[in-house]
Amino acid sequence: MLEVNNVTKRYGSRAAVDAVSLAARSGRILGLLGPNGAGKTTAIRMIAYITTPDEGEILFNGRRVGPWSQKVMGYLPEERGLYRRMRVGEQLEYLGRLKGLTRDAAQRAAKMWLERFDAAAWSRRRVDELSKGMQQKVQFVATVMHEPELLIFDEPFSGLDPINSELLRTVIFELKGAGRTILFASHRMEQVEQLCDDICMIDDGRIVLQGTLREVKSTYPRDTVRLQFDGPSTFIDRFEASGRVHVRSRAVHSAELQFVDGVLPREILEAAMSEVETIHRFEVVEPSLHDVFIAVAGKRKR
Repeated sequence: MLEVNNVTKRYGSRAAVDAVSLAARSGRILGLLGPNGAGKTTAIRMIAYITTPDEGEILFNGRRVGPWSQKVMGYLPEERGLYRRMRVGEQLEYLGRLKGLTRDAAQRAAKMWLERFDAAAWSRRRVDELSKGMQQKVQFVATVMHEPELLIFDEPFSGLDPINSELLRTVIFELKGAGRTILFASHRMEQVEQLCDDICMIDDGRIVLQGTLREVKSTYPRDTVRLQFDGPSTFIDRFEASGRVHVRSRAVHSAELQFVDGVLPREILEAAMSEVETIHRFEVVEPSLHDVFIAVAGKRKR
């Protein structure tokens, strides 16, 4: 278990992280969210023992983090940290040995993971010869090849195409199933929603939202309908003109409408039924994590 207890980090007079407490448990994925400059990277760097807090403490499995915890941790930073002129295989061997693997164990692990990512042919190539997505896969291999107990992923899908993103998602779920403790930071709310069990949102150095994904979303109203239909959509124009709904998205045969207080979903359904030819889909949906993020961040900004 990872525990961050009342941690503060100041740079001059500014508190980049201000009295933050959070916990990440084994076999679960904690999503760390926040606008740019909110304090996420500072928090991650303290968890990784790259910097240390001015106040509070950070524990992993009951011990203060330090050089010992770096050996059982895998950290995939948002910015790549690979040696661009080294060959991929040599680099993975070197990084694995820094984490305590023997040369043979590092070579075996690098070979196994490169094969898993259909990248065994890259072993003799230099990093600067690889595409952005290929470099991202190499850095992911470097993060997990020593079988760390704690994993920190900061924008891990950067540069990956949909096929490789799905492969990476599968591997992350496997690591979760193996009981790893995983911290996942991203600006992509749909990725956080797909992967994370727990959510922690930081803004201006402080935690402003925290809980399981279900708890967080349940605190916001189900005030949106999603429909697909064949036929005219003038009923949407009428509702929007009256100010009784906000059109969140709209296409030729579909729409997502947010209704204001006092409007019942049934009213929208009845209006659609009286006008369109066929309704293929009509559902009241819970807010997405993106909606929650915008609501919290927007409220604090105002």
